[in-house]
Amino acid sequence: VQLQASGGGLVQPGGSLRLSCAASGIRVNRNSMAWYRQVPGKQRDHVATITDDGSTNYADAVMGRFTISRDDPKNTVYLRISNLTPDDTAVYYCATEDRGVDYWGNGTQVTVSS
Repeated sequence: VQLQASGGGLVQPGGSLRLSCAASGIRVNRNSMAWYRQVPGKQRDHVATITDDGSTNYADAVMGRFTISRDDPKNTVYLRISNLTPDDTAVYYCATEDRGVDYWGNGTQVTVSS
């Protein structure tokens, strides 16, 4: 299983980005797929999850601003992050679990700054 995250960058407050997580070795529509984020020196926090049946859930801090989705033919999960604030600055990771094993993608840095 491999998860390749991309799409991060430098964005001004109030801006938006779309993060992508391309999966191989699993089907994103058969596994729960999640996004987490981590600031140096702090724990990795859950941001959003999309389950195999398409249900979604979000951390309170991002509710209404972030949207998780997937493209089944592309076997890719997305995280649309909007109305960004400096507090959203972090490394964002995609993750999944398959047959009892947790898999993490590479991180993609999101920096919100004017």
